[in-house]
Amino acid sequence: MQITKIFHFEMAHAINGYAGACKNLHGHSYELHVSIKEPEPKDAFISAPGFIIDFKELKKMVQETVISILDHKMLLSEQYLATNKEFTNRENLVAWPMEPSAENILLFIKQQISKALPENVILSHLKLYETKDSYAEWLL
Repeated sequence: MQITKIFHFEMAHAINGYAGACKNLHGHSYELHVSIKEPEPKDAFISAPGFIIDFKELKKMVQETVISILDHKMLLSEQYLATNKEFTNRENLVAWPMEPSAENILLFIKQQISKALPENVILSHLKLYETKDSYAEWLL
């Protein structure tokens, strides 16, 4: 059994070295699905309070470790910034050593959430929609 909480955030990025329009700074309304499960699946009912993890606890953890870092930010690679210096002093800039593709953003999210989870649960699935019909997915 697993539970899923859905989050939304806004973020701008650009992909260095890409030949298409995504080489330019642009933004997305991201939708993130975070799924958590018990390490040992059971058929027995879950003891009181009956949760794998409280949705409120999961929400707080993801807000603190992911959303607060990415929401309304401009995420750019160090390589992109080396050739586009006009963006280097922006208040909302987050610079990464890698390109901020949907796949790399999802791997960052996985690392952030995995570090913050209590020991009695595990991250089982992540899905990051960059547009309403395009997403990156990580599965345990």
